Amino acid sequence: MGGFMAVLNTVGGYAKSVTDFGLTVIVALVVVDILFPTSTRIIENIGIVVDQFGDQGVAGLIALLLVLVLYRRG
Repeated sequence: MGGFMAVLNTVGGYAKSVTDFGLTVIVALVVVDILFPTSTRIIENIGIVVDQFGDQGVAGLIALLLVLVLYRRG
């Protein structure tokens, strides 16, 4: 059972690394989009995603909170 837990820890580490890299890329694209408007349209896309959460009402709010809790837990 110890080998299985080691594999899960390794996969979890890789997933965290990929997620951290993705967030870094998103932040970099936001900075680029602020400096050169409409070059990446990332801010527009983030706005669309946030609007979709808002359109779903309470279910969207719960999903957003779940994502935030999972992100902060790691």
